[in-house]
Amino acid sequence: MSILVIAEAGVNHNGSFDMACQLVDAACEIGADVIKFQTFIPENLVTNTAPMADYQKKRVTDASSQLEMLKRIALSFDDFRRLSDYCQKKGIQFLSTPFDLESIDFLHEIGMTCWKLPSGEITNYPYLRKVAEYGGKMILSTGMCTLQDVEDAVRVFRDNGVDDLTLLHCTTEYPAKPESVNLRAMETLRQHFNCPVGYSDHTKGITASIAAAAMGATIIEKHFTLDRNLPGPDHKASLEVSQFSDMIRRIRKVEKMLGSGVKEPAPDEYGNRRVARKSIIAARPICAGEQFTEENLTTKRPGTGITPMRWTEIIGRTASRNYGKDEQIDASEL
Repeated sequence: MSILVIAEAGVNHNGSFDMACQLVDAACEIGADVIKFQTFIPENLVTNTAPMADYQKKRVTDASSQLEMLKRIALSFDDFRRLSDYCQKKGIQFLSTPFDLESIDFLHEIGMTCWKLPSGEITNYPYLRKVAEYGGKMILSTGMCTLQDVEDAVRVFRDNGVDDLTLLHCTTEYPAKPESVNLRAMETLRQHFNCPVGYSDHTKGITASIAAAAMGATIIEKHFTLDRNLPGPDHKASLEVSQFSDMIRRIRKVEKMLGSGVKEPAPDEYGNRRVARKSIIAARPICAGEQFTEENLTTKRPGTGITPMRWTEIIGRTASRNYGKDEQIDASEL
């Protein structure tokens, strides 16, 4: 199964439907499997006194609260309806993360059956229950979580009949520092919950995503933007199109390298195996009727004769004919 690459457009459209369509076009061009947005009604998401995160304060200087910031970058439900249609027309999967109950209902109404749920909602029981009741594929980010937090959320899904669940390891900081990434937590999630895992990458660059792919991530999610210098909370922590394209190329290469997991020679190894391995040969001239011994036998390349793993079986047998030095012992004449 191919690694699912989600191009996280998020709110990098800056509230512009036209820019959102440009992001869809870019995601198609670079070969992303999915483009994901964020659907919310600002007043349903935050109180009017909710502060911005520190990273948002650095990048949004014309708003004094989360609510004010979110109002400026929100798209309408009608915009998302048209975006979903546009994605279908362009041949890329539309996905949007809901951040409130009304947005869940709306996304279900327009036919979304795969749900990408953010780290911030993992302790929101009414939210989790509502999504679970709609069913479908669930992709849950686990940033800021203890293992117990994840257990509690997974229990909500399983109690409501959800059996298609992928957990994304995530570090909720923008950008996340390398020492905060802890990619080995993916394996902890995989073993503890017996489900597929992936990685939602908030680091700078593409190294963490490539490493996660090599560690068995089934989904890679990464923010992308048309221009990192645009105003807005997430552009600076996003990849531009050329970087995202490079990341996808490298992930696909890693995918090929991972292979089937079956330990067997690759097709192009067979020729080299004959050259690199050794055979049992005569260390000196051996006369017919002479016993094979540790002294008159040795092993040398190529590996086209009797394998040296049969050494103890050959020692003590009698030569049926004369052998010259460096001549391979003939299995058919033993």
